[in-house]
Amino acid sequence: MAGSTVLVVEDEPRIVEFLVENLCADDYSVLTAGTAEEAIELLAQSQPDLMLLDVVLPGMSGIDLCRRVRGGDGINEPWDPDLPIIMLSAKAEHTDRVRGLSRGADDYVTKPFHYPELLARIAGLLKRVSRVDERHLLAVGELVVNTLSKQVKVGGIGVQLSVKEFQLLATLAAEPERVFSKQELLEQVWGFKSPGRTRTLDSHASRLRQKLAACSDRAWIANVWGHGYRVCAPE
Repeated sequence: MAGSTVLVVEDEPRIVEFLVENLCADDYSVLTAGTAEEAIELLAQSQPDLMLLDVVLPGMSGIDLCRRVRGGDGINEPWDPDLPIIMLSAKAEHTDRVRGLSRGADDYVTKPFHYPELLARIAGLLKRVSRVDERHLLAVGELVVNTLSKQVKVGGIGVQLSVKEFQLLATLAAEPERVFSKQELLEQVWGFKSPGRTRTLDSHASRLRQKLAACSDRAWIANVWGHGYRVCAPE
């Protein structure tokens, strides 16, 4: 879909120049990387909506990069493991296509490719992923939690959370304004079945509040004294 960001991972300057020129003309933003290692750095710094990935790259191959992206969890690895990936390859054999798809690619396009067809595949994949993502979004004002990609944004700004911080926020955001007791949260997030004195919840809630506040001028997590915690919906 126009307005989305495409990461092009390709080491042939001629192809990179062609894709950048045409994708920008079709209202896409484009990031480029000549190696898998450069792509990993970009994935850690930005949040592209789709990756065009050449199979044959200097150093780490496109197949190995795809496997690494799919193996992340979106939190410990600072990228979306469900990032849509279209592989580009001069290898047109059926076995090569199957190998690419089995390593996690969403689509496989052989070179030389027909640009209008590639453009249609990009748009179709982004539209399909968008419909899936919408079913996994928890939105509380400017706070958006994606339970599929494990991404959190406040006012469009990404927030990096630990696994437990994310699970705590997702639990609270599922029912905005509801006060969850500490025992409920300890059971649902940490699996603690019996009550007891622990600072685990309070310390995680404090760090979560600080990380969200760094992207906004409001407090998103409220401590309801004597009861527990809730997400503060905007007035």
